[in-house]
Amino acid sequence: MSISTVNVTGMTCGGCATSVRTEIGRISGVGSVTIDLADGRVTVESASPIERADLAAAVARAGYAVTD
Repeated sequence: MSISTVNVTGMTCGGCATSVRTEIGRISGVGSVTIDLADGRVTVESASPIERADLAAAVARAGYAVTD
């Protein structure tokens, strides 16, 4: 099991979180996606490590951006 964490800007509601969760969930090997709206932190558990670029692309498809 691998855990990745990224910060996402612009998420303000449950609908935002659902969009991000759905797009990240489409990445092969993702087991779960946990989102903390207050902090903008997204934690992804997966079978193997996920490239940050893949996470950023999924977040972008949802309409948001990954920050450092």
